[in-house]
Amino acid sequence: MTLVTPELVATARRRTRAVLVSGQILAGLGMGSTLSVGALLAASLSGSSAFSGMAATMSTLGAAAAAIPLATLAGKRGRSPALATGALGAALGALFCIVAAVVAFFPLLLLGLALVGVGTAVNLQSRFAATDLSLPNSRGRDLSIVVWATTIGAVSGPNLIAPGDDLGVALGLPPLSGAFLFTIAAQALAAILYLVGLQPDPLVIATELGRTAPVVPGAVTAMGNPIGVRVGMVSISLSHATMVAVMAMTPVHLTDHGATLAVVGFTISLHVGGMYALAPVFGVLSDRLGRVPTILTGQALLAASLCMTSLGAESESWVMTGLIFLGLGWSASTVAGSALIAASADPSTRTRTQGRADLLMSGSGALGGALAGVVLAMLGYGGLSTVALVLVVVVVATLVPNRRRI
Repeated sequence: MTLVTPELVATARRRTRAVLVSGQILAGLGMGSTLSVGALLAASLSGSSAFSGMAATMSTLGAAAAAIPLATLAGKRGRSPALATGALGAALGALFCIVAAVVAFFPLLLLGLALVGVGTAVNLQSRFAATDLSLPNSRGRDLSIVVWATTIGAVSGPNLIAPGDDLGVALGLPPLSGAFLFTIAAQALAAILYLVGLQPDPLVIATELGRTAPVVPGAVTAMGNPIGVRVGMVSISLSHATMVAVMAMTPVHLTDHGATLAVVGFTISLHVGGMYALAPVFGVLSDRLGRVPTILTGQALLAASLCMTSLGAESESWVMTGLIFLGLGWSASTVAGSALIAASADPSTRTRTQGRADLLMSGSGALGGALAGVVLAMLGYGGLSTVALVLVVVVVATLVPNRRRI
């Protein structure tokens, strides 16, 4: 074990943040294009556009399935091997997608997309990794900077679809499969970055600090705060389910009402900007105002969004504005909720708790997306937004009675 000194901790803290931000950008560049192409490829290989939604479904399920194993690996070996393993898994998935396109085998494509989704699990774990060496008053800020870095890849990634397709065709690959080459390259580079850059490992350092730190009698954080963990999990999982349910059905609703693809694309772009661009602002608010007030702010933004998309369902401008607020509400709730979990988790089971949080978040998103289609068919887009308000009410009802115990 490396001798842990204040200088080592300070250096590792800065290096960890830089490595995680770079890793998020690389992951976003690769996955931002392939998930869109995956939907088109799924429709092409299956012979039916009804299967296009399987790209997002398999990716989400892959992220959920990888959450606990990656967290367990991090707890045993550290963040570096866990994040690198996940990145290599995503690269392998992209390779499977290319092979599936070459041999025209739809089940292999589904497996590949599920493995590509492991990259999402890496992204989720990265936000917790950003807090391993954080000072108590900067957890929200450190976590939010890593979340914000996703913006760069998410915005730039889709622009690689056309160049990737051109590259693939030049190499003799089938149409739509070339973009996965960028995913392989980006995830492989990210794996190398995690293995080399996260040394000494931030989680190993944090564990050693926890082992040698003096115990303060009566300190709540000595054994964690289970109530804070539960409230944080409810907040991020239900906020994620709300966001995914409404966001996933918005393109369907808009196109059914005559909106052009340009309008749909612009609306989703604004939504993604709301999700990530202001994450550092909510991180600072989480540190200065507190996690509970910031989560409540997020729920207020989600409620405002759902009112807009419910009452203004027939107006493109109201739906567009509602989607911006939907992203902002998700961002505030996710950043503050994740910071609350990081601060409340028992140090001895920190990674296991974080893995459960990621599993619950991804699983809730998958369930929300799956049920949203049924609700849309039964009640319409306005009805879907109204039903989603129930999830906001549950978060507030869980948080408010426990706010003094967090």
